[in-house]
Amino acid sequence: MRIPPRLTLAGGVATALLSSLLLGAPATAAPAPAPAAVVTTVAATASVGDICYSALPSQAYTTLRLIDAGGPFPYSQDGAVFQNREGVLPSHTLGYYHEYTVKTPNVSTRGARRIVTGNATDEDYYTSDHYASFDLIDYGC
Repeated sequence: MRIPPRLTLAGGVATALLSSLLLGAPATAAPAPAPAAVVTTVAATASVGDICYSALPSQAYTTLRLIDAGGPFPYSQDGAVFQNREGVLPSHTLGYYHEYTVKTPNVSTRGARRIVTGNATDEDYYTSDHYASFDLIDYGC
């Protein structure tokens, strides 16, 4: 299973760290200030947790089976590009993520629950609060 990166190191810090770890050289590079985009990415991914596949609501299993089968999906919006406007998921180019509805019992609308898939293998996220937070689905537990 591929787990997306959760932290990005900036320039000189990464070089010094790699030099220290791989070559046994002292880490002498002064930490470079992180660009604003890196700081934003680190802060944004703080809301991404993990959830065991077995802990998902039963309706999520139905959605995941439909995704694997390529549909048909109950809502016309299912499969649409997820734009990650909230910036909670790791940053990727537009079209990397797609969203699918997880039905909520006793709700007449689409509700707040979604599965968002990334292009990488087994990169599926679950949200129960309409994109405020996400959990990466762990298929190994």
